[in-house]
Amino acid sequence: MKMKIIFLYFTAFLITGANYAQKNKTPRSIISEKSSVSKYHNKENLERMNKGELLVLYIERIESLVKTLPYIAFATKPGITMVDLGIPNDNDNRKILDEQFETTQEYLESTVGFQKRMLPYSDTNNLVAAILFYEETMRSLQEYSEFR
Repeated sequence: MKMKIIFLYFTAFLITGANYAQKNKTPRSIISEKSSVSKYHNKENLERMNKGELLVLYIERIESLVKTLPYIAFATKPGITMVDLGIPNDNDNRKILDEQFETTQEYLESTVGFQKRMLPYSDTNNLVAAILFYEETMRSLQEYSEFR
C-alpha cells in the first residue's frame, strides 16, 4: 500500500513537471498584445479634452511605439511569434526575447514615471501636436506592413 502511494506521488510529480516544461516552450509573440491603440483622434477631439486626458493618451502612444518600433523588421502587429518567422524556439532565443521584454518594461517604467512628473508642465497645444504625430507614426506602421 505504501508503495502505491509513493508511486502515485511520483507520477503526479512527473506529470506536473512535464506540464510546466511544456508551458515554458510555448512561442511568445514578438510584439506585445498590449501595444495596440484602440482609437485614433483628430485635432478637434484632442483640443476638447482636458490636460489629464491628453497626458494619458500621450503616455499610451509612447508605450505602444516603444513596444512596436524595435521589431518592425519582424512584424508590425501583435501575434507573430519566433516560430512564425522561422526563428528556432530554443532556450537561448526564448531567454534573449524575455530579457528584451524585461529591459523594455524597465525603460517604460522609467519613462512613464518621468512623463507623469514632467508632462503636466507642458503646453497643451504641444501635447495635442505630439499625440497627433505619434498616431500618424502608428498609422504609418500599418502602411509599412502593406509594403512588405
